[in-house]
Amino acid sequence: MRLSTKVAYNTVIQIISKVVITGLGLVVVAILTRYLGQSGFGQYTTIMSFLSLFSVAGDLGLTLLTAQMISRPDVDNQKALNNLFGLRFFSALAFLALAPLVVIFLPYSFTVKIGVLITTLAFLFISLNQIFVGLLQNRLRMDRVSIAEVIGRSVLVIGVFLVSYNNWGLLGAMVATVIANGFSFFFHYWFARRFFRVRIGMDWNWWKDILKKTWPLALTIVFNLIYLRADVLVLSLVKPQSDVGIYGATYKVIDVLTMIPFVFGGIILPILTSSWVKKNYEYFNNIIQRAVNFMLILCVPLVVGAQFLSRQVMTLIAGEDFAASGAVLKILVLACAFIFVGVMFSHVIIAIEKQKQIIWAYIFTSITSLIGYIIFIPQYSYVGAAWMTVYSEVVIGVFAFYYTWKYTRFLPRAATFWKTLLASGVMGGALYLIPTSFYDSLFGLFLTLVGSGVVYFLSLYAFRGITAQEIRILLNKN
Repeated sequence: MRLSTKVAYNTVIQIISKVVITGLGLVVVAILTRYLGQSGFGQYTTIMSFLSLFSVAGDLGLTLLTAQMISRPDVDNQKALNNLFGLRFFSALAFLALAPLVVIFLPYSFTVKIGVLITTLAFLFISLNQIFVGLLQNRLRMDRVSIAEVIGRSVLVIGVFLVSYNNWGLLGAMVATVIANGFSFFFHYWFARRFFRVRIGMDWNWWKDILKKTWPLALTIVFNLIYLRADVLVLSLVKPQSDVGIYGATYKVIDVLTMIPFVFGGIILPILTSSWVKKNYEYFNNIIQRAVNFMLILCVPLVVGAQFLSRQVMTLIAGEDFAASGAVLKILVLACAFIFVGVMFSHVIIAIEKQKQIIWAYIFTSITSLIGYIIFIPQYSYVGAAWMTVYSEVVIGVFAFYYTWKYTRFLPRAATFWKTLLASGVMGGALYLIPTSFYDSLFGLFLTLVGSGVVYFLSLYAFRGITAQEIRILLNKN
């Protein structure tokens, strides 16, 4: 199978699986928001956001380094993977062990503190999964990752349904999360065994070499965490948990959407790394351009559509109690758009090993965002948090683009952006003409979503934003 065909296959599989996972994820949100209510879902959001701080900090950049490191022909993959897995195991264990200790000293309820203790194991499973994901990305076997993720998410749906049905409360939902992530870990491990013998490597020479390569990424991730998670944590400390619930419900929708660019970025990272090392710059630039085009085609209509349908979408997903989340979605979808495109440039920087040069950009973004959260959240609550999140994603996206241009001289062609904007404008015009009362009903909203999607893609095709020739090139040209 040709390389471009493998990439296309993995992309299609990932898109299909992410559609399924997105659907299952939204079912989980729908069950939990209706069962727990604003305050209960706020506690759930606080627990997950608090633990993600320690989980991501313990990553040390090893997830991205795995795909990059084993793409090099001079690396002993077996030893590299064993030591990456070993280092990841101990770093995740060390960081996550801190979470139940730190939360004791924070002004959270006893339920939240016990929830953090229970759910720590779920995040350990997530952390260990990422090494297997990096390996399977490198082997272009993301279909296996998709199966493992779908199984894990399906178990979670069943689990939270049983929790809701039997009234087992918030802590029951956290136990269900642990079990679901355990299933996901088992299947990731099982599929990865085909490619390497899983061992906890503890070779200090390898660890030093890995840490030498990954410390810029690790430092970047720490500052990245500040502007990604500080919003929820500041909100949870200065506002009622009901406010956290309204913001958290919207954030869950955004989290589901932003899986797409990270998955796609993970697929193209080994290709970018390999082509850069081989100095195949024309192919390298071609991959970046197609990736950016693909992200634009997806994110621009999301922004436009959300301005019309956000309240109805959030009510459908989370229930009438979360109608206020619609106003937050209108704002956060702007941040989502910058994530879609910015992630492509950040993966370019990783592929060319220029992570050190962008550290100061993350430091600047994190410090200014944290200051913004502290100033605006006490006054404007989740609306202030949402706008500061937009600010942070815009700034880091601009920096990622600048450093991509600085070191590769790549400048994206803007034609696709204008075509997606025109097509989204046509779609927006169609939505404007539809009475709001029509899509207030479930059936009307479904017809509106499907119809607006059809209008958008037909318009995009008419403006030649998508052509049959580009599809044939992607599938057949190496």
